[in-house]
Amino acid sequence: MPFYEYITVAEPGCEHCRDGFTVLQKLRDPVLGSCPSCGGPVRRQISPPNVVSGKAHMLKTSSIEQAGFTQYRKIGKGVYEKTAGKGPGVIGADD
Repeated sequence: MPFYEYITVAEPGCEHCRDGFTVLQKLRDPVLGSCPSCGGPVRRQISPPNVVSGKAHMLKTSSIEQAGFTQYRKIGKGVYEKTAGKGPGVIGADD
């Protein structure tokens, strides 16, 4: 589901729509026509997508641990080994 950005059409707008707001919507959901806070008219803005190239999107093990997450990698059918963070060293299908 994409995020859509909306901004007020009529000045001044409320605090919610004056500077714009973001809504998570399904592609088939109708476009919002009014601000959910004040009911004033709004329009959807076109915004650039976030594009990541190369391996910049991959997190380093140290970053994963600092964020409080645990990472596992598959070592067999239904068996995963911990590579970062807290938790059991190995998780199996029968655990």
